[in-house]
This record gives sequence, C-alpha cells and structure tokens, in this order.
Amino acid sequence: MADTIQRPTPTTVPSKPDTDTGPVALDGVTTPPRINVATLGRQLLGTWADVRIAARELSARPDMQGIPGLSMAEHRTRVFGQLKVLADNGHVLRAFPTYLGGADDHGGNIAGFEELVIADPSLQIKGGVQWGLFGAAVLHLGTTVHHDKYLPDIMNLTVPGAFAMTEIGHGSDVASIGTTATFDPETDEFVIHTPFRAAWKDYLGNAAKDGIAAVLFAKLITQGVNHGVHAFYLPIRDETGAFLPGIGGEDDGLKGGLNGIDNGRLHFDHVRIPRENLLNRYGDVTADGTYTSSISSPGRRFFTMLGTLVQGRVSLDGAATAASALALTIAVTYGNQRRQFTAGSPVDEEVILDYQRHQRRLLPRLATTYAQTFAHDEFLVKFDDVFSGKADTDADRQDLETLAAALKPLSTWHALDTLQEAREACGGAGFMAANRLVGLRADLDVYATFEGDNNVLLQLVAKRLLTDYSRKFAKADAGALARYVVQQAAGRAYSGSGLRSLGQLMTDRGSTARSVGALRDTEVQRELLTDRVETMIADVAGKLRAATKLPKKEAADLFNAHQNELIEAARAHAELLQWESFTRALEKTDDAGTKQVLTWLRNLFGLGLVEKNLAWYLINGRLSAKRAQAVTAYIDRLIARIRPHAQDLVDAFGYTQDHLRAPIASGIERERQNEAREYYADLRASGHAPREEKASKK
Repeated sequence: MADTIQRPTPTTVPSKPDTDTGPVALDGVTTPPRINVATLGRQLLGTWADVRIAARELSARPDMQGIPGLSMAEHRTRVFGQLKVLADNGHVLRAFPTYLGGADDHGGNIAGFEELVIADPSLQIKGGVQWGLFGAAVLHLGTTVHHDKYLPDIMNLTVPGAFAMTEIGHGSDVASIGTTATFDPETDEFVIHTPFRAAWKDYLGNAAKDGIAAVLFAKLITQGVNHGVHAFYLPIRDETGAFLPGIGGEDDGLKGGLNGIDNGRLHFDHVRIPRENLLNRYGDVTADGTYTSSISSPGRRFFTMLGTLVQGRVSLDGAATAASALALTIAVTYGNQRRQFTAGSPVDEEVILDYQRHQRRLLPRLATTYAQTFAHDEFLVKFDDVFSGKADTDADRQDLETLAAALKPLSTWHALDTLQEAREACGGAGFMAANRLVGLRADLDVYATFEGDNNVLLQLVAKRLLTDYSRKFAKADAGALARYVVQQAAGRAYSGSGLRSLGQLMTDRGSTARSVGALRDTEVQRELLTDRVETMIADVAGKLRAATKLPKKEAADLFNAHQNELIEAARAHAELLQWESFTRALEKTDDAGTKQVLTWLRNLFGLGLVEKNLAWYLINGRLSAKRAQAVTAYIDRLIARIRPHAQDLVDAFGYTQDHLRAPIASGIERERQNEAREYYADLRASGHAPREEKASKK
C-alpha cells in the first residue's frame, strides 16, 4: 500500500481562507496540510464503526472470499457454505428480535452486511436474499405468530428461502404483477396461481437450487374483490429438494456476474396454502373471507408494505460505495507506483498519477465517493431511526423511501463508472481477474436494476418533489400565489436577461481569482446546486399543471413528454443531498490539515457538479461566461492540490491487502519499478550503456 511520493509535512493552521494569491505555500499555510489518516478513517467508518471493523475482519478471512475462475456450480456451493458461517457467528442476525437471538439493531445490521461486498458480492447478495429480503419480509410483514414459527429456522439457515416478487412481465411495477392468491372459504386456504407465462416469478435468488420456501407476492382476491398485492409464506420444495405438487421452476443459468447465487424462476398451478400463511400485519382475511386492514387506502397500504422492505436499497447504496472506494484504492495505489514516459527527466519515467489527465480520471471520482460515504451514513441513521421506532411516523417513512430512491441510483451508477475508469487507469493489469476490477464491475452491473430500476426510482423522487412543491401552495390565498408568480417572473427576468451574469461580471471585474473566490464559498455552491433543483422542479410543475384537468390518456402523454426533465431534476436533488452531507461532515472534522484537504475535496465534488451542468447554468443565466470558465480552472487547481494527498485519502478507507486482494496494489509494482531504475542507473554508472541513435549522429 506504500506509494512513491513524499508526504507533506505537518500543517500550520491557516490564518485566513483560501486566497489563491501569489507563489506562497497553499493558502497562507507555511507548510502543506497533512491528513490524519487514522482519524479520517474512523470518520469514514461512520456511526457503526466497530460493527464495520468486525465485518471487515470477517471479510478478510480467505474462507469467506470469492475465488476467480470457479465454475458456476462450484461458486454456488462455496457461497452457500459461507452463508452457514454467517449464520453461525450471528453476523447477519442483528436486525432480528432480541428474544429470537437477534439484537434489534437495524442500522448496525446493514452496516456490517454491506461490508461483505469486499469479500464477494455473491455472498453479500445471497445473504441479502436470505436475511434481508426473505427473512425481513417475514419479520416486517408478518406478526408474532409468523415470527415464532418461521424466523428461527430462517435465521439459522435451516430454511433457505426466496423472495418471490419480480415477475418476467413486471419488475419495478410490482402493483401490476399477475400472480393471484384467491381465498377459498370452503377449505380455509389461499389458492396460488400464475395464470400466464409473464406472471412467472423470475430472477429469484435461492430459487434455482437452495430454497425450500419463499415469501410470495400475489394479488389477494377474496369474495370477488382484488385487494392488491400481499405477501404469503409458501413452502416450495420437500426434504429431497424436489418441487412440491403444483410448483415448477427453472434455473436462470449463467449470468453476467454474481454466479455464486442460484437465481431461478418459479410458477404455480393452483397451489393451496393455509389462510394463516398470509403475512397479515397490514391486511388479513377472516375464515368467512372478509378482508380487513388497519390502512383503508389500497394505495397507501401497498406503499406501506413495500416501504418496510426498503433496507435492500439502503444496503445497495452502501455496498456500491464500498466497491467504489475499493476500486479507487487499487487504482490510486497503482498510479502512485506505476511509471511511464520520461516527460520531465532524461532518465526517470514519471509516476502516472502525476499526469493531469490521470488525476482528472480518478480524483473527481474519489471526491464523489467521499460524498457518498458521508451521505450513506446519514441515510443509515435515518433508516435505523425509522425501523427502531425512534422516528416512525408516516412522514418519516416517506422521507426514508424518497431518500433510498434518490441515493441508490447515484451510488450504483457511480460504482459502475468508477470500476470501469479504475480498470482503464490500470491498463492491461486492470483487466486481469486477479486484480478484481473486472470481476467487481461484472458483479455490480445488476445493482443498477436491483431493488428497482434506477430511472424508475428517480421518477419516484421526482413525483415526491412535485407533490411537496404543490403542497406549498395548496392552502395559499390568492395574494400569496400572486406574490410567488411575481417573484418567479422577477427571478426569470433577472437571470434570463443577463442581469445576474452582468452582476457577476462587475463583481469579478475580469479577475479569475475573484471568480474563483466566489465559487469556492460554501453558500455560493449551495445556492448554485439548490437553485438548479428548485428551478427544474418549478419549470416541470408549470408544464404539468394542466394534467389535472386532462383525460387520463392525455395526462399520461403530457407526463411522459416531460419524464426526462423530471428524472434529471431528481438526480440534481440527490446530488444536492450528497453535497450537503459532505458539508456537514466537514463541520465535524477537527484536525486542521484534514479539514483543509477535505474542503478541497468537497469543493471538487460541488464544482464538479456545476461543471457537468455548465450548459444549464449558462443557458439559464446563473453563471457569467467568466465564472463558467473559472469553474474548470479552479477544478484543475483543486486537483493539483489534492494530488499529494491522494494516497492518504484512499488509505483512510481502511482496506488492507487482505481486502483488496489485488497484486498491483500490494507494492509489487513499486518493486518492479525500483528494480528497473536501479538496473539502468548501474548500467549508466558502468560506462557500458549503449548510446542513443540520435546522440550518435551528432
């Protein structure tokens, strides 16, 4: 993990903020700042630091790690054996009730669980199927009778199970699934049936081989009324592993990744189960077929039931962030040791991380990973508050669901992008399976559609933003509405006419330094990011206002015409949430040197978002051309400042070689480079070095 660069010496606390003037040391600091790696590492571990450390110890065990090149059958067998280890040591049981051997620790459970991605993503996801989906569905959708009857065997892996929600014909649109559960009062049973091929349950972990039961989602029909999607506990195999009567299935076979999981599909032909197998926390059926529920609204009932299963999105957000951190640790470490081209020396090749383009490829992604790390910990605290009952109102649950739908898309997309860029940044070495980047990229590919397609999730966020926007005026009087219209019009006139840009131009007086001085200010960044979200939502809301008075088809067409704008607004909102989390983390950082470097890193993240959307800021008059130009100039300056601290920033993630398991990040590259340099140095000193052809012609 060592690098070849010299570390900066300890910092002197700056007496004034970043001024960017003159050739003095950075920002008036007499010596460059230095990161306290140990303290920063503890901060990155977050609220459940000790749980994460224990999980990493488990992930560092060779018997818990994936082995590249295993056949699908071998990989499945290995992962199932690893699940037994998890069950035996209680690592994945923290969220279950204390009286059953758990700890009622919902946040700690997720914190420890998501670290398993470092051992093997197949292990993390198969464990998530067993305890985070199958077991959690029984826990959160069932009642005490179900807990006592089913959870002990689920917890100790006596009963491996599947989470049978997704259908071939309906993935993210769960409300439209085709499988039915029709109550028969004559026998006091539900009849489970898949009426057509598209209603088959598919992509289910544990379905192809290991699962002997499932939590099945189907439309509950009783007395001729469809009461919407509910969950049922359903045995699917006997003690020999054969399907029970009326149940059939197929193996999904080899996938693009995660081949340690036995994904498969299930179908049902009038399978009968006892009425008591309905997980009836939110809806029940009496012996005569009468349906009852504590939630009268079918729509609210449906979203409440699905909301109890939000932990899948929480863990994917954390696991994807961890994978990004691991990839950057490998790529930055390698970049600090690998040498290429004699750009600045006639004899010594350059460390590739000293090239600006290489820094541009990795350091902005490192800034985003830090933002996601801090945002995820706050997300996890919110999740724990809701599920522990500390903050469990409808509003709290809606906020949690919106947060999950906002952050999971960004972190999973970022992981795929980062893994690909890290692979390319490591050249051919990055393509070797032994260095893990290609394997992680393949395994995490499906995270972008796990637990809801990312674009669909962002659409949910956008709808929530529109709802909140409309509520702001629901009880407003005519005067308040008029004032808002005037303010909006004035704002558009101010920005659209160029007055805002002219004001910036006059303030900056042509000075890039003054432009930069404004851009690095925390409140300026907050205003830029917030203004974009609010403006985008207001614009779309205005365009969709007529939908409430249109026929259904026309309203749907109108919404569809602006779907892309909605999703972009939701993404901007999620990015703002990450920036705010990073900013709050800065406020909690005490060490002066660490705080200075993290401030640069936060600015790189925030201004990177502005740079990515410069066209919007220019078109909408939020930035003058001079300030837009200054954004990129300052980003280049920030990257140069952060570069000496790059190794410390990735070392703070806390991954040892037992976690990385990438030879190119083990120090072997440094040894190779040193050997080559010593060889040529000795050859030159001996006087026997051949002359270069150009030199010999002079």
